Amino acid sequence: MKTDHIKLDNPLGYSLQEVHQNKALKLEGLTFYDPNFCPFGASEVTPLNARALLAYHKLCGPFFLIGKKPIAGAKAVKFKELVCDQMVLPSRIDFTNDLKEEIVLLEQPEQRKALFALVNLVQPGYFKKRTAELGKYFGIYKDHQLVAVCGERMKMNGYTEISAIVTHPDHLRKGYAKQLIIKTTHQVFDEGKIPYLHVIETNSSAIQLYKKLGFYRRRKISFWEFNGQ
Repeated sequence: MKTDHIKLDNPLGYSLQEVHQNKALKLEGLTFYDPNFCPFGASEVTPLNARALLAYHKLCGPFFLIGKKPIAGAKAVKFKELVCDQMVLPSRIDFTNDLKEEIVLLEQPEQRKALFALVNLVQPGYFKKRTAELGKYFGIYKDHQLVAVCGERMKMNGYTEISAIVTHPDHLRKGYAKQLIIKTTHQVFDEGKIPYLHVIETNSSAIQLYKKLGFYRRRKISFWEFNGQ
């Protein structure tokens, strides 16, 4: 039976209060990730202090507030909404026979450099220089080239977000993402936590894969992009 997983209504807030509290940055009553790790903030104060938004934007450029629709304060600021499906995996994926590729824990400097380059090739803007320090990241190499990755991003007590599920455009449809998701989610369950993820609601192919692996959609959640005034 599915539980409510109420903490997932505010994944960023709980992550920065708990496991990632040493990576939090507070500005004018708002809580953000240190921009070296992740360009995310929580819209827990209404109305928002525009000075905080502009100060954080100055540090990291475009960023996202997660959760309810932000209401601006004294200055007029605009947000672009990105609607995602928040999906939860309630139990281990029983596809261990599908783990045919060698999967590598990406922890060496050159591996982290290749991880950063690949994610920003496919999903530019989300992955920062120190994002890989938020959790464990795994990859698949072909001919000494990193071609697919998956890892952990927001982490709180009881839950870990699966993120950066990325395959190089020249290596699609080979089952790499599926194998990496299995590996990463098994890692999360080994820690006694529940894996969840966020996927843009229009990414039907990814959603289909996640459902096949056992994820279910818990709710819609909005990421509000702020890119200055």
